[in-house]
Amino acid sequence: MFRWLLSRQCWCKLVLLPPILTHMRLTLLYPLISMLYLLVGWRFLYRARHAAKVDATWDKLALLPVLGLHLILLINSVSNPVGLNLSLGNVLSAIAWLVVLIYWLGGFFYRLEILLAPLTWMAALVLLAPLFLPADHVLANMQSPAFLVHLLIAFLAYSLLTIGALQATLMSVVEKRLHNPLRSSMASSLPPLLTLESMLFRIIGVGFILLSLTVLSGIFFSEELFHEPMQLNHKTVFAVLSWLVYAALLGGRYLWGWRGRTAVRWSLVGFVMLVLAYLGSKFVLEVILQR
Repeated sequence: MFRWLLSRQCWCKLVLLPPILTHMRLTLLYPLISMLYLLVGWRFLYRARHAAKVDATWDKLALLPVLGLHLILLINSVSNPVGLNLSLGNVLSAIAWLVVLIYWLGGFFYRLEILLAPLTWMAALVLLAPLFLPADHVLANMQSPAFLVHLLIAFLAYSLLTIGALQATLMSVVEKRLHNPLRSSMASSLPPLLTLESMLFRIIGVGFILLSLTVLSGIFFSEELFHEPMQLNHKTVFAVLSWLVYAALLGGRYLWGWRGRTAVRWSLVGFVMLVLAYLGSKFVLEVILQR
């Protein structure tokens, strides 16, 4: 059942793609969707600069069909008759999609237009990664519900903590410019620094819970999930180090009220450890070692 749900035939029916969609036609979607991301990002930037006080709901909705096209592209790129093709390029594209989606949903509650602009431009570039990193990394144990849950939680954790790193970077930029104010139109488009900080810890808090579930399931159910016992390799070491850094950050926030630059530094260090744990290892194996 799970294998059929992840098969190309099932998803083609769900997203209304014709089964005869060729690889060439699929490849042409990459530059098209990338261009749409760039255009929507430019619109968000224009709105943030010139019409910050006007309701931008319709502008936000313009991103929805682009996200939908990106999702269709992801489904067709990742789906495989044997399992899921989680190559480095596909993983980067999937994380970019999740990050933009989460920020887009948050934009209905916070003033995030000025943040969505660079995020959509980033997605426009990362979207093209499967074209330049076309290595196949097919996971064949898709019949295991536990593995599917583990994979979903891992992607959500990675996406939320990526947003946390972006949020920490933004906080650093805003804090530096407090002594050199932005133009009034730009400044009014940004949430207050305290709001950004509150958002940062909420995001990291949820991301930490998901990361904990990912690490614990990987450690205690490794043989069931991956059909091999847990190995003490660089991926495991950096994943645990990342978990410890985020745990220390949240503990420092609760016990000693860590904030500002301290919170930013710990957030970025934890994210670097997380990148080294997964994307770093995939880059070495697929790009450098060609495995």
